[in-house]
Amino acid sequence: MDQSARYSNLDLKEADLIKGEKHILVAYKMKPKAGYGYLEAAAHFAAESSTGTNVEVSTTDDFTKGVDALVYYIDEATEDMRIAYPMELFDRNVTDGRMMLVSVLTLIIGNNQGMGDIEHAKIHDFYMPKRAIQLFDGPSKDISDMWRILGRPIKDGGYIAGTIIKPKLGLRPEPFAAAAYQFWLGGDFIKNDEPQGNQVFCPLKKVLPLVRDAMCRAQDETGQAKLFSMNITADDHYEMLARADYALETFGPDADKVAFLVDGFVGGPGMVTTARRQYPDQYLHYHRAGHGMITSPSAKRGYTAFVLAKMSRLQGASGIHVGTMGYGKMEGENSDKNIAYMIERDEAQGPVYFQKWYGMKPTTPIISGGMNALRLPGFFENLGHGNVINTSGGGAYGHIDSPAAGAISLRQSYECWKAKADPIEFAKSHKEFARAFESFPGDADKLYPGWRQKLGSHK
Repeated sequence: MDQSARYSNLDLKEADLIKGEKHILVAYKMKPKAGYGYLEAAAHFAAESSTGTNVEVSTTDDFTKGVDALVYYIDEATEDMRIAYPMELFDRNVTDGRMMLVSVLTLIIGNNQGMGDIEHAKIHDFYMPKRAIQLFDGPSKDISDMWRILGRPIKDGGYIAGTIIKPKLGLRPEPFAAAAYQFWLGGDFIKNDEPQGNQVFCPLKKVLPLVRDAMCRAQDETGQAKLFSMNITADDHYEMLARADYALETFGPDADKVAFLVDGFVGGPGMVTTARRQYPDQYLHYHRAGHGMITSPSAKRGYTAFVLAKMSRLQGASGIHVGTMGYGKMEGENSDKNIAYMIERDEAQGPVYFQKWYGMKPTTPIISGGMNALRLPGFFENLGHGNVINTSGGGAYGHIDSPAAGAISLRQSYECWKAKADPIEFAKSHKEFARAFESFPGDADKLYPGWRQKLGSHK
């Protein structure tokens, strides 16, 4: 059944829809299956995403038609399809009237992903009007809270040198805490890797007091505050709360230095919102394990990494992993810096829409995946700043001297970039950074040809 007469209006102007502030706009890359017209398939997509079904039904009235989702722009050559969703379509909380991301996702990427006339459809951008921004929680904490704890300025406080406890699995409580202590002697921030939780060989209630002790000893020895991001991901709401509550009790006076990590992609929006609302005083660390199954450029369904990051800010993530923008081991491009700009700024241009955030707190870009001190200067130059959290696992624990030296080399890398210094010249007066060249010779050869002669290395 061709529903294009009802569920499309190509005379609508995007600028007018944005000015009217009554619609959530979504931009897809959509391809119909062979034998289906583009507008017909697009209209069917909009119908399935809102008020329609595949046949006429007698229960439809004029009000129902007034909240139809409408296709307002198509370009078959580029597979560009854009749909305007009336704000009234989306579910609101009974308790406080606020919006929920699960409802947004149910409509804009729900049943339409399995429709028989659609070859593929993927969200590349979305636009939230001012009222929608007001109805989402947004972050309660941001990177300025980290800077404050670290004793830095709360504006442009700079790079936070972090790591991931490696190996990601297999350490018992004492070695785990020792690994944390060794890094904290030089660095700022440690996160659990996403599989680490309450394994039988490393019970949470045994390892966490040891980590707290390691934090206290490192703080005493360095005179600097330290930060720990603890994984509270769990299937069950009450299990997640039990883990979080135990952490706060264990760290006591240092509880403000504990972030809560949730695997927001596999756990879903409910887990993120639970953590955001139950623990507004903690930094909410959104880990996105598994996202590549739909966000990868090779995937034709789902949504992009840009869209995932933008949604995380609405939900209240204080920070989210955004990849390494082509500078680490993970899939990505230099242009992914636009993901960081969208989540950290009060207004930014996306792939399709210009988004204003109307004062919503920013979400910190967390940079992770194969980074070390040699790769960071190019990364900072591409991004244009260093106000990020970087969790370098191998970049710290793979340093030839020690994890603490690895952490110091990371910070020195930021100082090198900030000073606009030549990295090899900078290395001559900064031992830990210099030793990073010998620690990661493959990267050194690729990024800084001739470094052995210039630094007098025989490695």
